[in-house]
Amino acid sequence: MEDIIEIRDVVKAYKLYDKPIDRLKEALSPIHKVYHKEFKALDGISFSVNKGDALGILGKNGSGKSTLLKLITGVLSPTSGTIQVKGKISAILELGAGFNPEYSGKENIYLNGLMMGFTRTEIEEKMDDIIKFADIGDFIEQPVKVYSSGMFARLAFAVSINVEPDILIVDEALAVGDVRFQTKCIDKMKELKNNGTTVLFVSHATEQVKRFCNKAVWLKDGIIQALGESSEIADMYEDYMKYNTEYMAKETIHTNCSDKILPNDFVKPDNPDILTSITNVSLNQNKFKTFDQLEVEVEYEVYEEVIEDLLLGVAIYTPDREYIFGPNTYLEKVDIPNKFGRHRVKYIIAKLPLLGGTFCLDVGLFNNEGIVCLHYKESVVEFNITNKYISEGLVYINHRWEVLE
Repeated sequence: MEDIIEIRDVVKAYKLYDKPIDRLKEALSPIHKVYHKEFKALDGISFSVNKGDALGILGKNGSGKSTLLKLITGVLSPTSGTIQVKGKISAILELGAGFNPEYSGKENIYLNGLMMGFTRTEIEEKMDDIIKFADIGDFIEQPVKVYSSGMFARLAFAVSINVEPDILIVDEALAVGDVRFQTKCIDKMKELKNNGTTVLFVSHATEQVKRFCNKAVWLKDGIIQALGESSEIADMYEDYMKYNTEYMAKETIHTNCSDKILPNDFVKPDNPDILTSITNVSLNQNKFKTFDQLEVEVEYEVYEEVIEDLLLGVAIYTPDREYIFGPNTYLEKVDIPNKFGRHRVKYIIAKLPLLGGTFCLDVGLFNNEGIVCLHYKESVVEFNITNKYISEGLVYINHRWEVLE
Protein backbone atom coordinates (compact mmCIF):
# COMPACT_ATOMS: atom_id res chain seq x y z
CA MET A 1 0.00 0.00 0.00
CA GLU A 2 1.17 3.51 -0.79
CA ASP A 3 2.39 5.61 2.14
CA ILE A 4 0.64 8.98 2.12
CA ILE A 5 2.34 10.20 5.33
CA GLU A 6 5.85 9.20 6.36
CA ILE A 7 7.38 10.40 9.62
CA ARG A 8 11.01 9.61 10.42
CA ASP A 9 12.88 10.39 13.67
CA VAL A 10 10.85 13.55 14.31
CA VAL A 11 11.74 15.68 17.31
CA LYS A 12 9.90 18.84 18.31
CA ALA A 13 11.62 20.69 21.15
CA TYR A 14 10.73 23.93 22.89
CA LYS A 15 12.82 26.23 25.05
CA LEU A 16 11.18 26.93 28.40
CA TYR A 17 12.22 29.98 30.41
CA ASP A 18 11.47 30.66 34.06
CA LYS A 19 11.09 34.40 33.37
CA PRO A 20 10.48 36.33 30.14
CA ILE A 21 13.69 38.35 30.69
CA ASP A 22 15.74 35.14 30.58
CA ARG A 23 15.05 34.84 26.87
CA LEU A 24 16.68 38.23 26.28
CA LYS A 25 19.57 37.42 28.62
CA GLU A 26 20.30 34.24 26.70
CA ALA A 27 20.17 36.03 23.34
CA LEU A 28 22.59 38.76 24.52
CA SER A 29 24.93 36.60 26.60
CA PRO A 30 28.51 36.98 25.29
CA ILE A 31 29.46 33.58 26.70
CA HIS A 32 26.28 31.92 25.37
CA LYS A 33 24.96 31.15 28.84
CA VAL A 34 21.91 28.91 28.75
CA TYR A 35 18.87 30.17 30.65
CA HIS A 36 16.29 27.72 29.30
CA LYS A 37 15.22 24.16 29.88
CA GLU A 38 14.45 22.03 26.85
CA PHE A 39 11.08 20.31 26.59
CA LYS A 40 10.54 17.71 23.89
CA ALA A 41 6.89 17.58 22.89
CA LEU A 42 7.85 14.80 20.47
CA ASP A 43 11.00 12.77 20.97
CA GLY A 44 12.18 10.87 17.89
CA ILE A 45 8.95 9.30 16.62
CA SER A 46 8.71 7.31 13.37
CA PHE A 47 5.73 5.75 11.61
CA SER A 48 3.89 5.83 8.30
CA VAL A 49 0.23 6.03 7.29
CA ASN A 50 -1.12 4.21 4.24
CA LYS A 51 -3.50 5.82 1.80
CA GLY A 52 -7.08 5.15 2.89
CA ASP A 53 -6.20 4.38 6.52
CA ALA A 54 -8.21 5.80 9.39
CA LEU A 55 -5.61 6.34 12.12
CA GLY A 56 -6.75 7.04 15.66
CA ILE A 57 -4.32 9.03 17.80
CA LEU A 58 -4.60 8.36 21.53
CA GLY A 59 -2.86 9.90 24.52
CA LYS A 60 -3.38 11.99 27.61
CA ASN A 61 -3.35 15.78 27.41
CA GLY A 62 0.23 16.89 26.86
CA SER A 63 1.32 13.65 25.21
CA GLY A 64 2.11 15.35 21.88
CA LYS A 65 -1.04 14.60 19.83
CA SER A 66 -1.81 18.16 18.74
CA THR A 67 1.87 18.91 18.14
CA LEU A 68 2.05 15.92 15.82
CA LEU A 69 -0.97 17.09 13.83
CA LYS A 70 0.41 20.63 13.53
CA LEU A 71 3.68 19.22 12.21
CA ILE A 72 1.84 17.12 9.61
CA THR A 73 -0.20 20.11 8.46
CA GLY A 74 2.87 22.34 8.30
CA VAL A 75 1.70 24.73 11.00
CA LEU A 76 4.89 23.81 12.89
CA SER A 77 8.29 22.68 11.68
CA PRO A 78 10.17 19.81 13.35
CA THR A 79 13.32 20.52 15.34
CA SER A 80 14.85 17.51 13.61
CA GLY A 81 13.69 14.59 11.50
CA THR A 82 11.58 14.50 8.35
CA ILE A 83 7.87 14.50 7.50
CA GLN A 84 6.65 13.68 4.00
CA VAL A 85 3.01 14.25 3.13
CA LYS A 86 1.44 13.51 -0.25
CA GLY A 87 -1.85 15.15 -1.12
CA LYS A 88 -4.16 17.96 -0.04
CA ILE A 89 -4.86 18.27 3.69
CA SER A 90 -8.03 19.51 5.34
CA ALA A 91 -7.67 19.92 9.08
CA ILE A 92 -9.84 20.80 12.05
CA LEU A 93 -7.25 21.47 14.74
CA GLU A 94 -9.07 24.12 16.73
CA LEU A 95 -12.72 24.91 16.16
CA GLY A 96 -13.07 28.29 14.55
CA ALA A 97 -9.34 28.69 13.91
CA GLY A 98 -8.89 30.83 10.81
CA PHE A 99 -12.37 32.33 11.09
CA ASN A 100 -12.69 36.11 11.06
CA PRO A 101 -15.19 36.91 13.82
CA GLU A 102 -16.48 39.95 11.94
CA TYR A 103 -17.22 37.99 8.76
CA SER A 104 -20.44 36.08 8.20
CA GLY A 105 -20.46 32.31 8.01
CA LYS A 106 -20.66 32.44 4.21
CA GLU A 107 -17.77 34.92 4.00
CA ASN A 108 -15.69 32.67 6.23
CA ILE A 109 -16.40 29.75 3.90
CA TYR A 110 -14.80 31.75 1.09
CA LEU A 111 -11.93 32.79 3.37
CA ASN A 112 -11.17 29.24 4.52
CA GLY A 113 -11.54 27.83 1.03
CA LEU A 114 -9.05 30.36 -0.36
CA MET A 115 -6.63 29.51 2.47
CA MET A 116 -6.88 25.85 1.45
CA GLY A 117 -5.91 26.74 -2.11
CA PHE A 118 -9.31 26.66 -3.83
CA THR A 119 -10.41 29.29 -6.33
CA ARG A 120 -13.56 31.33 -5.71
CA THR A 121 -15.30 29.41 -8.51
CA GLU A 122 -14.42 26.06 -6.89
CA ILE A 123 -15.72 27.27 -3.54
CA GLU A 124 -18.99 28.45 -5.10
CA GLU A 125 -19.47 24.98 -6.60
CA LYS A 126 -19.24 23.48 -3.09
CA MET A 127 -21.12 26.26 -1.29
CA ASP A 128 -24.56 24.63 -1.28
CA ASP A 129 -23.19 21.34 0.09
CA ILE A 130 -21.27 23.17 2.82
CA ILE A 131 -24.26 25.25 3.90
CA LYS A 132 -26.53 22.21 3.87
CA PHE A 133 -24.10 20.20 5.99
CA ALA A 134 -23.57 23.04 8.49
CA ASP A 135 -27.36 23.33 8.92
CA ILE A 136 -27.25 26.54 10.97
CA GLY A 137 -30.11 28.25 9.17
CA ASP A 138 -30.08 32.02 8.76
CA PHE A 139 -26.99 32.27 10.96
CA ILE A 140 -24.94 31.52 7.85
CA GLU A 141 -25.42 35.22 6.99
CA GLN A 142 -24.51 36.44 10.50
CA PRO A 143 -21.04 37.30 11.88
CA VAL A 144 -19.45 34.23 13.41
CA LYS A 145 -18.72 36.18 16.61
CA VAL A 146 -22.36 35.53 17.58
CA TYR A 147 -22.04 31.76 16.99
CA SER A 148 -22.16 29.21 19.77
CA SER A 149 -19.40 26.60 20.03
CA GLY A 150 -21.76 24.12 18.39
CA MET A 151 -22.22 26.42 15.39
CA PHE A 152 -18.45 26.79 15.12
CA ALA A 153 -18.18 23.01 15.08
CA ARG A 154 -20.81 22.65 12.38
CA LEU A 155 -19.29 25.29 10.12
CA ALA A 156 -15.71 24.09 10.66
CA PHE A 157 -16.69 20.52 9.84
CA ALA A 158 -18.81 21.58 6.89
CA VAL A 159 -15.92 23.45 5.27
CA SER A 160 -13.25 20.86 6.00
CA ILE A 161 -15.24 17.77 5.13
CA ASN A 162 -16.86 18.92 1.89
CA VAL A 163 -13.69 19.92 0.03
CA GLU A 164 -12.79 16.28 -0.80
CA PRO A 165 -9.30 16.27 0.74
CA ASP A 166 -6.69 13.53 0.36
CA ILE A 167 -6.07 13.72 4.11
CA LEU A 168 -8.64 14.76 6.72
CA ILE A 169 -7.40 15.63 10.20
CA VAL A 170 -9.85 15.93 13.08
CA ASP A 171 -8.59 16.91 16.53
CA GLU A 172 -11.19 16.22 19.25
CA ALA A 173 -13.77 18.36 17.44
CA LEU A 174 -16.53 15.76 17.85
CA ALA A 175 -16.63 16.55 21.56
CA VAL A 176 -18.66 19.64 20.61
CA GLY A 177 -22.13 19.26 19.16
CA ASP A 178 -25.13 17.06 19.74
CA VAL A 179 -25.45 13.36 19.02
CA ARG A 180 -27.20 13.94 15.68
CA PHE A 181 -24.35 16.17 14.54
CA GLN A 182 -21.72 13.67 15.70
CA THR A 183 -23.51 10.91 13.78
CA LYS A 184 -23.70 13.11 10.69
CA CYS A 185 -19.96 13.86 10.86
CA ILE A 186 -18.99 10.22 11.38
CA ASP A 187 -21.19 9.14 8.45
CA LYS A 188 -19.52 11.72 6.21
CA MET A 189 -16.08 10.69 7.43
CA LYS A 190 -16.92 7.06 6.65
CA GLU A 191 -17.98 8.10 3.17
CA LEU A 192 -14.69 9.91 2.64
CA LYS A 193 -12.73 6.96 4.03
CA ASN A 194 -14.54 4.55 1.70
CA ASN A 195 -13.62 6.83 -1.21
CA GLY A 196 -9.94 6.67 -0.33
CA THR A 197 -9.44 9.67 1.95
CA THR A 198 -6.92 9.14 4.74
CA VAL A 199 -8.25 10.22 8.15
CA LEU A 200 -6.26 11.14 11.26
CA PHE A 201 -8.64 11.16 14.18
CA VAL A 202 -7.84 12.37 17.70
CA SER A 203 -10.40 11.52 20.35
CA HIS A 204 -10.44 10.74 24.06
CA ALA A 205 -13.40 8.46 23.35
CA THR A 206 -11.68 5.12 22.75
CA GLU A 207 -14.94 3.58 21.57
CA GLN A 208 -15.04 6.06 18.67
CA VAL A 209 -11.48 5.10 17.75
CA LYS A 210 -12.34 1.38 17.90
CA ARG A 211 -15.43 1.75 15.74
CA PHE A 212 -14.17 4.22 13.15
CA CYS A 213 -10.42 3.61 12.81
CA ASN A 214 -8.60 0.55 11.49
CA LYS A 215 -5.26 1.58 13.03
CA ALA A 216 -4.19 3.58 16.06
CA VAL A 217 -1.09 5.10 17.62
CA TRP A 218 -0.70 5.76 21.33
CA LEU A 219 1.54 8.67 22.32
CA LYS A 220 2.94 8.99 25.82
CA ASP A 221 5.24 11.84 26.82
CA GLY A 222 6.15 12.50 23.19
CA ILE A 223 7.08 8.88 22.44
CA ILE A 224 5.14 6.20 20.59
CA GLN A 225 4.02 3.71 23.20
CA ALA A 226 2.20 1.40 20.80
CA LEU A 227 1.11 1.29 17.16
CA GLY A 228 -1.16 -1.21 15.46
CA GLU A 229 -4.76 -2.40 15.09
CA SER A 230 -7.13 0.16 16.59
CA SER A 231 -9.11 -2.07 18.95
CA GLU A 232 -5.96 -3.60 20.43
CA ILE A 233 -4.22 -0.24 20.92
CA ALA A 234 -7.37 1.31 22.43
CA ASP A 235 -7.59 -1.53 24.95
CA MET A 236 -3.92 -1.07 25.87
CA TYR A 237 -4.48 2.65 26.36
CA GLU A 238 -7.55 2.02 28.53
CA ASP A 239 -5.54 -0.38 30.68
CA TYR A 240 -2.78 2.21 31.07
CA MET A 241 -5.28 4.88 32.09
CA LYS A 242 -6.65 2.51 34.70
CA TYR A 243 -3.58 0.79 36.19
CA ASN A 244 -0.69 3.28 35.87
CA THR A 245 -0.81 4.26 39.53
CA GLU A 246 0.67 3.24 42.86
CA TYR A 247 -1.08 0.66 45.01
CA MET A 248 -3.12 2.09 47.84
CA ALA A 249 -2.21 1.08 51.34
CA LYS A 250 -4.44 -1.70 52.66
CA GLU A 251 -5.37 0.41 55.68
CA THR A 252 -6.69 3.17 53.41
CA ILE A 253 -8.70 0.73 51.32
CA HIS A 254 -10.09 -0.91 54.44
CA THR A 255 -11.21 2.45 55.82
CA ASN A 256 -12.98 3.40 52.60
CA CYS A 257 -14.72 0.04 52.29
CA SER A 258 -15.94 -0.50 55.83
CA ASP A 259 -15.29 -4.18 56.61
CA LYS A 260 -14.85 -5.40 53.04
CA ILE A 261 -11.36 -6.74 52.26
CA LEU A 262 -10.38 -6.04 48.67
CA PRO A 263 -8.20 -8.24 46.46
CA ASN A 264 -4.48 -7.44 46.47
CA ASP A 265 -4.63 -6.48 42.79
CA PHE A 266 -7.37 -3.89 43.31
CA VAL A 267 -6.01 -0.53 42.12
CA LYS A 268 -7.80 2.78 42.27
CA PRO A 269 -6.88 4.87 39.19
CA ASP A 270 -5.35 8.30 39.73
CA ASN A 271 -7.56 9.68 36.97
CA PRO A 272 -10.58 11.17 38.82
CA ASP A 273 -12.76 10.83 35.70
CA ILE A 274 -12.70 7.02 35.98
CA LEU A 275 -15.51 6.20 38.40
CA THR A 276 -15.95 2.52 37.61
CA SER A 277 -14.46 -0.08 35.32
CA ILE A 278 -15.41 -3.44 33.82
CA THR A 279 -12.49 -5.72 34.67
CA ASN A 280 -13.57 -9.10 33.31
CA VAL A 281 -16.36 -10.71 31.30
CA SER A 282 -16.63 -14.49 30.96
CA LEU A 283 -19.08 -17.04 29.54
CA ASN A 284 -20.04 -20.47 30.83
CA GLN A 285 -18.99 -21.79 27.40
CA ASN A 286 -18.17 -20.52 23.92
CA LYS A 287 -20.10 -23.00 21.77
CA PHE A 288 -23.85 -23.35 22.16
CA LYS A 289 -26.90 -24.92 20.62
CA THR A 290 -30.26 -23.18 20.46
CA PHE A 291 -32.06 -23.38 23.84
CA ASP A 292 -28.80 -23.90 25.81
CA GLN A 293 -28.36 -21.75 28.91
CA LEU A 294 -26.10 -18.72 28.43
CA GLU A 295 -24.36 -17.35 31.52
CA VAL A 296 -22.38 -14.11 31.40
CA GLU A 297 -20.37 -13.22 34.49
CA VAL A 298 -19.38 -9.55 34.68
CA GLU A 299 -16.73 -8.38 37.12
CA TYR A 300 -16.43 -4.66 37.72
CA GLU A 301 -14.81 -2.22 40.14
CA VAL A 302 -16.25 0.90 41.73
CA TYR A 303 -13.81 3.65 42.69
CA GLU A 304 -16.25 6.02 44.44
CA GLU A 305 -17.74 5.43 47.87
CA VAL A 306 -21.12 5.14 46.14
CA ILE A 307 -22.30 5.62 42.55
CA GLU A 308 -25.98 6.45 42.63
CA ASP A 309 -28.26 4.73 40.09
CA LEU A 310 -25.49 2.45 38.80
CA LEU A 311 -26.80 0.04 36.18
CA LEU A 312 -25.33 -2.76 34.10
CA GLY A 313 -26.29 -3.60 30.54
CA VAL A 314 -25.41 -6.60 28.38
CA ALA A 315 -26.20 -6.48 24.66
CA ILE A 316 -26.00 -9.15 21.97
CA TYR A 317 -24.82 -8.17 18.49
CA THR A 318 -23.99 -9.92 15.26
CA PRO A 319 -20.41 -9.44 14.00
CA ASP A 320 -21.61 -6.71 11.61
CA ARG A 321 -23.12 -4.85 14.59
CA GLU A 322 -26.76 -5.77 14.09
CA TYR A 323 -28.39 -5.20 17.46
CA ILE A 324 -30.20 -8.31 18.73
CA PHE A 325 -31.09 -7.77 22.37
CA GLY A 326 -29.91 -5.51 25.18
CA PRO A 327 -31.59 -5.45 28.60
CA ASN A 328 -30.20 -3.60 31.60
CA THR A 329 -30.66 -3.78 35.34
CA TYR A 330 -32.45 -0.42 35.57
CA LEU A 331 -35.23 -1.42 33.16
CA GLU A 332 -35.69 -4.71 34.97
CA LYS A 333 -35.54 -3.14 38.45
CA VAL A 334 -32.51 -5.12 39.61
CA ASP A 335 -30.18 -3.43 42.12
CA ILE A 336 -26.48 -4.14 41.62
CA PRO A 337 -23.61 -3.35 44.04
CA ASN A 338 -22.63 0.28 43.70
CA LYS A 339 -20.17 0.85 46.55
CA PHE A 340 -16.38 1.08 46.52
CA GLY A 341 -14.79 -2.26 45.70
CA ARG A 342 -14.87 -5.15 43.26
CA HIS A 343 -18.17 -6.84 42.41
CA ARG A 344 -19.55 -9.62 40.24
CA VAL A 345 -22.95 -9.97 38.60
CA LYS A 346 -24.22 -12.87 36.52
CA TYR A 347 -26.57 -12.38 33.55
CA ILE A 348 -28.44 -15.53 32.50
CA ILE A 349 -30.55 -16.46 29.48
CA ALA A 350 -32.10 -19.77 30.50
CA LYS A 351 -33.00 -20.82 26.94
CA LEU A 352 -30.98 -19.10 24.27
CA PRO A 353 -33.40 -18.53 21.34
CA LEU A 354 -30.78 -17.62 18.73
CA LEU A 355 -30.26 -19.86 15.74
CA GLY A 356 -26.90 -20.65 14.13
CA GLY A 357 -24.14 -18.08 13.80
CA THR A 358 -21.47 -16.08 15.60
CA PHE A 359 -22.51 -13.43 18.09
CA CYS A 360 -20.71 -10.99 20.37
CA LEU A 361 -21.51 -9.22 23.61
CA ASP A 362 -21.19 -5.56 24.57
CA VAL A 363 -21.12 -4.80 28.29
CA GLY A 364 -21.61 -1.35 29.78
CA LEU A 365 -21.89 0.43 33.11
CA PHE A 366 -24.11 3.52 33.22
CA ASN A 367 -25.94 5.77 35.63
CA ASN A 368 -28.78 8.29 35.42
CA GLU A 369 -31.13 5.69 33.94
CA GLY A 370 -28.60 4.82 31.25
CA ILE A 371 -28.02 8.36 30.00
CA VAL A 372 -24.42 8.62 31.21
CA CYS A 373 -21.94 5.94 30.08
CA LEU A 374 -19.31 5.25 32.73
CA HIS A 375 -17.49 2.37 31.00
CA TYR A 376 -18.29 0.42 27.86
CA LYS A 377 -16.69 -2.69 26.35
CA GLU A 378 -17.61 -3.41 22.74
CA SER A 379 -17.48 -7.01 21.44
CA VAL A 380 -15.79 -8.04 24.66
CA VAL A 381 -16.53 -11.77 24.13
CA GLU A 382 -18.03 -13.81 21.33
CA PHE A 383 -19.76 -17.16 21.08
CA ASN A 384 -20.98 -19.56 18.39
CA ILE A 385 -24.26 -21.38 17.93
CA THR A 386 -24.52 -24.49 15.75
CA ASN A 387 -27.52 -26.72 15.21
CA LYS A 388 -28.93 -29.37 13.03
CA TYR A 389 -31.46 -27.85 10.66
CA ILE A 390 -34.34 -26.89 12.98
CA SER A 391 -35.54 -23.60 11.47
CA GLU A 392 -34.49 -20.58 9.46
CA GLY A 393 -33.84 -16.96 10.40
CA LEU A 394 -32.12 -15.34 13.34
CA VAL A 395 -34.14 -16.35 16.40
CA TYR A 396 -36.51 -19.14 17.30
CA ILE A 397 -39.95 -17.82 18.31
CA ASN A 398 -42.36 -20.10 20.12
CA HIS A 399 -45.29 -20.81 17.84
CA ARG A 400 -47.78 -23.42 16.70
CA TRP A 401 -49.48 -24.51 13.49
CA GLU A 402 -53.21 -25.07 13.08
CA VAL A 403 -54.61 -26.83 10.04
CA LEU A 404 -58.07 -25.38 9.52
CA GLU A 405 -59.29 -27.53 6.63
